[in-house]
Amino acid sequence: MVQLMSRMLLKTLRDAPADAETVSHRLLVRAGYVRRSSAGVWTWLPLGKRVLENVARVVREEMDAIGGQEVLLPALLPREPYEATGRAGEYGDLLFQLTDRKGSAYVLGPTHEEIFTQVVKDQATSYKDLPVILYQIQTKYRDEARPRSGVLRGREFQMKDAYSFDTDDAGLAESYRLHREAYVRIFTRLGFDYRVVSAVSGAMGGSASEEFLAPAAAGEDTFVQCTSCAYAANTEAVTTTVPAADPAAHGPLEELDTSDTPTIDTLAAHLGVPASATLKNLLVKVDGEITAVGVPGDREVDLGKLAEHLAPATVELVTAEDFTGRPDLVRGYIGPQRRSFPYLADPRIAPGTAWITGANKPGKHARDVVCGRDFTVDRYLDVVVVEPGDPCPSCGAGLEIGRAIEIGHIFQLGRKYADAFGLDVLGKDGKPVRVTMGSYGIGISRAVAALAEQTADERGLCWPREVAPADVHVVAAGKAGQTELALEIAAKLEAAGARVLVDDRAGVSPGVKFTDAELIGVPTIMVVGRRAAEGVVELKDRRTGERTELPADQAVVRLTENL
Repeated sequence: MVQLMSRMLLKTLRDAPADAETVSHRLLVRAGYVRRSSAGVWTWLPLGKRVLENVARVVREEMDAIGGQEVLLPALLPREPYEATGRAGEYGDLLFQLTDRKGSAYVLGPTHEEIFTQVVKDQATSYKDLPVILYQIQTKYRDEARPRSGVLRGREFQMKDAYSFDTDDAGLAESYRLHREAYVRIFTRLGFDYRVVSAVSGAMGGSASEEFLAPAAAGEDTFVQCTSCAYAANTEAVTTTVPAADPAAHGPLEELDTSDTPTIDTLAAHLGVPASATLKNLLVKVDGEITAVGVPGDREVDLGKLAEHLAPATVELVTAEDFTGRPDLVRGYIGPQRRSFPYLADPRIAPGTAWITGANKPGKHARDVVCGRDFTVDRYLDVVVVEPGDPCPSCGAGLEIGRAIEIGHIFQLGRKYADAFGLDVLGKDGKPVRVTMGSYGIGISRAVAALAEQTADERGLCWPREVAPADVHVVAAGKAGQTELALEIAAKLEAAGARVLVDDRAGVSPGVKFTDAELIGVPTIMVVGRRAAEGVVELKDRRTGERTELPADQAVVRLTENL
């Protein structure tokens, strides 16, 4: 395939959009890959569409290799299935909703667990019909409040979502393994630097969950990895191991006069103790019910982590109005002892540990408040903000923290959706068996942006060959005979199976063409320039910048051998 830039809908830009905050946003627009249609909605132009399709091709090949069957479900869906699982409420304002002329309620699909479950319920009746893996590559919709970073976080995006259906947990574990290995092959082929990390299932439900993350400065996810072992996890999934403590090692609870010390810093300074000796109690509302969350005074509550653990419940910070009519809530002096509210705590607040904390009285704190003796914890959750150097849950060595873009997520869903729709098949014994499911997603359009973030340099995009819009970018400098030789070479490369982009534009200076070639980012650039009359061309590796001059025929042979 030969693409001529003189006939292509392509306009490169010298300047980035004023609102572009990330590398991928700047370069995909400047290089003519995408164009903004509206907030969070993007048009994929010819070069961008080729990259998008190349990512989808790799995904399809590896999904087909594990027995996946591709389908295409509607994007316009009845609201009722999402109400049946409770996810209509969980998505809330993220859900695009509309009604038809008859008043029936519809949504634009954010994900399709419910609909795939209904499809299999309709088509599979016996254990002989399972296991089955179904997948689609389709447009999804989420009404993001602040769409940003170009195609990294849009309101409309392309996604591959796959679902496995098995009759038992052993089958689900095998389907999960197949997808995990397929994802490793997919992201390796696409050229990613990636990490596989433990994750929280959250509102999706299920017993196991892993994310595939592409480390990048523009990433909205944070993850940890151990400096000594192979442990890696999303910060929301990091667990804490706390050694047992002896409650008998502490004296009796003692109330202290601590007027004008409503903050941890003022309290620690007043008593001459480190903040880590104090117990911070953050008040939140969980589905409207005031709840306290206890963490050591030198740590912060990770509200995102808390929300993930408590999903699908809604978590909000309390306001001044929430204290009205609640004399049991003494602002700045909250403690877990003699309380009237649910109490959640980080595992560091372990039985036998003693703390300085609020006494639930104005101007009063208490010392030697012992967990398990003076107060109890209703539920333990890992909710502190992870810090560099925190101990690895696996080996105890220090953790390091990085930012990354989520490019894939796999879940062992279990029977949440099968229960909601009564998805049963007849088992070998003739009795109904409840089906168990897995869910496996890859952001197709997000993968394009994530690759741009990881591989671009100061000159422009720099695509891995597997996803690049062409194998070779042939640049005809523009003098007599150069364009003709460029087209002749392009025809030979095409005959050998190469994808070729030819800059044959008339009236465009060589400098602009060379700048555009580096901006567009095809892996190999061939310059048909000053030695074209001798039949000699220059090959340039876009990634390394290495240049080689060769006779045109030898250049064609070298390039086709490397394809």
